[in-house]
Amino acid sequence: MRFRHPDGSVVHLSYCTNVHPAETLDGVRAQLRDHCEPVRRRLGRDRLGIGLWLARDAARALTNDPAELRALRAELDSRGLEVVTLNGFPYEGFGADKVKYRVYRPDWTEPDRLAHTTDLARLLAALLPDDVTDGTISTLPLAWRTPYATDPGAPRTVRTALTTLAQRLDALAELTGKSIRVGLEPEPGCTVETTADAIAPLTDVGHERIGICVDTCHLATSFEDPGTALDALTAAGIPVVKSQLSAALHAEHPHLPEVRTALAAFAEPRFLHQTRTRTTAGLRGTDDLDEAIAGGALPDSTPWRAHFHVPLHAPPAPPLTSTLPVLRTALTRLVGGAAPLTRHLEVETYTWQALPAELRPRTRTQLADGIAAELTLARDLLVDLGLKELP
Repeated sequence: MRFRHPDGSVVHLSYCTNVHPAETLDGVRAQLRDHCEPVRRRLGRDRLGIGLWLARDAARALTNDPAELRALRAELDSRGLEVVTLNGFPYEGFGADKVKYRVYRPDWTEPDRLAHTTDLARLLAALLPDDVTDGTISTLPLAWRTPYATDPGAPRTVRTALTTLAQRLDALAELTGKSIRVGLEPEPGCTVETTADAIAPLTDVGHERIGICVDTCHLATSFEDPGTALDALTAAGIPVVKSQLSAALHAEHPHLPEVRTALAAFAEPRFLHQTRTRTTAGLRGTDDLDEAIAGGALPDSTPWRAHFHVPLHAPPAPPLTSTLPVLRTALTRLVGGAAPLTRHLEVETYTWQALPAELRPRTRTQLADGIAAELTLARDLLVDLGLKELP
């Protein structure tokens, strides 16, 4: 979906296909047929943007066979789909029964991460619509904190990898005329947990093609104020290459038994749900929601937020809610000003099948309806900010 900003530029809105995990190229094609095109039809649009997730095996198949890449581009066109952004965070196995800490490997200290991201950049340059010259990729925020913290050579290794990536992106732009930018996506528990954590390493790299991806669920989980965060990035000259529009799980009164019971329904075995609370002594947290619920690990006199991507249009029932207000505030700062801070927006609710059983979609039709409802809410927010939806 495309929108005209009052300054004349085009802002793209898509949804991320990691909600339909597939490891192979055949699986990606099935996503387009079974999910993405039906969502487009529900929205009544001739064209729908998707933030494509290409697992390692699918990316390699496309990299190794130019004919397959051309065929994928043709299929996107025939189904009324367009790709201006990729989700390069998960490497493989995102559809596994237990993902948890596995999603952070390989990290940016490992050669496979650089090789995979380079492949994604080359693929995206070929998949961009003919009238679009700029593409973006979100990626791992360097590493999960613990192995990185124990390796004194990690910062230098990461800097070298990101500098090499920037050089490759420059060469790609010169070769293809397509500008691909990569954004570190801060996430609780990682080396770069907050937007503030991103400033030093990105300043160290100092390249316009390497910036940040602001995920509004992660932003809220860490209790970051959107205005303060975005102002600091602007002051430091760090580009916001894309933003993922998402909402976290919020519990205002975690000391109450009924709140603990409600939270327990969201503690599931597949994904990691880092949980945070803000106290007078600073931010406190656990790596997963069940650790917080068990008691003692977190103070419960202040609100809790958990890294659980709640459907934008369907906050959980009381006594819980979502951090949709944080998303609204962030979006106002991102695209509501005289010029947009980013032109690529992506709804990323990959946890539909991890919701409590009674809230999960039971059919493809129900899932498509839910995704369409999320995109409709995001569209309405953009229109309210003065953007005009384009055909």
